Amino acid sequence: MAKMSPSLFECFDLSRAVAQMSKELNLTSRQIHSTVDLLDSGNTIPFIARYRKEATKGLDEIEIRAIEDLLERLRELAQRKTTILKTIQSIGRLTDELFEKIVQCGDRQVLELLYVPFKPKRRTRATAARERGLEPLADMLLKQEPLGQSRKTILNGFVDPDKGVPDADAALAGACDIVAEAWADDPDIRAELLADAMQSGQVVSRVKRGKKKTGQKFESYFDRRESIRRIPSHRFLGMKRGETEGFLKVSLRLDDSRVLRGLKSKWVPPSEFEFRTALLATVEDCYVRLLLPATETAVMQRLKGQSDKEASQVFAKNLGELLLAPPAGAKVTMGIDPGFRTGCKVAVVDETGKFLANNTIFPTAPKNDTIGASIKLHDLIKRFGVELIAIGNGTASRETDQFVSEFLVNKGLSLTKVMVSESGASIYSASELAAREYPELDLTVRGAISIAHRLQDPLAELVKIDPKSIGVGQYQHDVNQVLLKSSLTREVESCVNSVGVDVNTASRSLLSFVAGIGPKLADRIVEHRDKKGPFDRRQDLLGVEKLGHKAYEQAAAFLRIRGGGNRLDDSAVHPERYGLVEQMATTLGVGSGKLVGNRALVARLNPDDFVTDEAGLPTVKDILEELAKPGRDPRKEFKEVQFKKGIESIKDLCEGQVLEGSVTNVTNFGAFVDLGVHQDGLVHISELANQFISNPSEIISVGDVVKVKVLDIDVDRKRIGLSLKQVGS
Repeated sequence: MAKMSPSLFECFDLSRAVAQMSKELNLTSRQIHSTVDLLDSGNTIPFIARYRKEATKGLDEIEIRAIEDLLERLRELAQRKTTILKTIQSIGRLTDELFEKIVQCGDRQVLELLYVPFKPKRRTRATAARERGLEPLADMLLKQEPLGQSRKTILNGFVDPDKGVPDADAALAGACDIVAEAWADDPDIRAELLADAMQSGQVVSRVKRGKKKTGQKFESYFDRRESIRRIPSHRFLGMKRGETEGFLKVSLRLDDSRVLRGLKSKWVPPSEFEFRTALLATVEDCYVRLLLPATETAVMQRLKGQSDKEASQVFAKNLGELLLAPPAGAKVTMGIDPGFRTGCKVAVVDETGKFLANNTIFPTAPKNDTIGASIKLHDLIKRFGVELIAIGNGTASRETDQFVSEFLVNKGLSLTKVMVSESGASIYSASELAAREYPELDLTVRGAISIAHRLQDPLAELVKIDPKSIGVGQYQHDVNQVLLKSSLTREVESCVNSVGVDVNTASRSLLSFVAGIGPKLADRIVEHRDKKGPFDRRQDLLGVEKLGHKAYEQAAAFLRIRGGGNRLDDSAVHPERYGLVEQMATTLGVGSGKLVGNRALVARLNPDDFVTDEAGLPTVKDILEELAKPGRDPRKEFKEVQFKKGIESIKDLCEGQVLEGSVTNVTNFGAFVDLGVHQDGLVHISELANQFISNPSEIISVGDVVKVKVLDIDVDRKRIGLSLKQVGS
């Protein structure tokens, strides 16, 4: 191949990428192209989905995320092609045919297979054979043409004790090693074998010798086979977890005899070739020693990638549902972090979440000081006007809950008491962020404050915690951490922006997830707020250091200003459309502020009358909907779960009981439900509904309050089997 200009190796073609994305995502080329342009111009996904509907023809965040992900994958693939092409050209082995194959390749694994023959290799049996001068003999074997000499004569010509070839058998063995490697390096063969394995292969897991007793938690994988085509992600990740922990051996199983028949017919066709028997044996060696392990590695990589993606999606969906859990609202709240020996830490926060006071009570064993605890609680409740009580669901939670219930009855108080998840609270309490927020307080008090905040507004509090610590995923520590972090971060951003943020009260953590802001600008917004007081108008944000017009464009409509100088600033109407709202108000002969929240006035406006080249009908309809109900919260109404009295531990459960609980996690194989007994029960996917469902998330979500029937209890293994579909039977 002639020497090429480096520019010819730039493999990313936007037009071709758009066509491929359009086909894979079933979207129009125009939608793809417009979205790519918006993303490349630095626009965020929440902003594009909400305020650029005309450009994307109404794509939602999920569709825009899919475009962004595929675009990134195609660009990475193109970059890898460029690297491979330059590498192969540098060693003088790039042909026109190979160049075209690489450029047209659309699969990363297949691309790497094309590169295999040109990769620098570690020392192999074939390498040693070449060093002993046996490559010419290997070439003869590969051609399988009449030799014109006897077998003995040919082999003796390569015998050289000084080079480590003592006899004819050694010469033939070395040459066959070279042949085996040449066959194994064939990218077409590798690709065919990979495709065959993905279609008809099996993943097999077996317990390692001597590991049965210590690996009981992986018992279901001790002798298991799963079709590669059908294996669920959670099962594959379970097998790999068992292998990582040293209890299982996970391998690929193919129909070896069928594969070998195919390879032999391809590589060693029927003939009178002198070395045919040796070549047939070489096919088997090539398959067992080289091809099968390489195929197993490729299959495991592909399954891992698929499982990582699916697990990340499950985690992100659960996280989104948890973040958007109904808030109890702006009420004075008491948070209680239960404990035994060290007591229960109590903290009170006001309706804005500001810390007011704390104390420690000892109503549980070993002290059982219910009288002293009652006095302290009653004092805090009366002094600060407590309206809500949040109790963490960890150690001593049911005992604490029972004490608080009796306390409220004895005192004649009708406060709302709720058990809340404390997953990740201890991690937050010890974090740098918590130390900055409450530098004068002990870790345990910070935990109680966090519990109170979780009841008031789950979203505002949970954004302070690493999503992986919240406990709503499956095998989250086994999946690709970069992929997981990206998925979870985008989910948090989506939730925060769908609700909106009060710029004058929001924490740095919450502000950092607003479209276009990020951690550094969030710090500057808070610093500006602390120095100069609350923001009165959205446009005042432009006075924040280094908050430019692009960041303002992305963020402004997701930031709310309560009681400021412009009522539109407390809505999701983008400032770029305030002029349009003025036109609407002028049509009715009122000020724009009069439109905000006035359904009757808004109903008099005809959307078609306000469509322009910049603002199409979707945007106008969004504006009218927002004006009718400004700052609407997409979250459901708050509802507390009622745990059954007397059911405080797994030992209190009986088969057949029907109990109320809260869904804490949804996986591909079922849903976990908190019954208030310190151990979540599992509703297997087969017990969720009478009809077939392919995914539990079709009918159940994190945070749902459900009634379930207890099917079985294993106290020793701390397992509770539940049913949703059998309730009432």
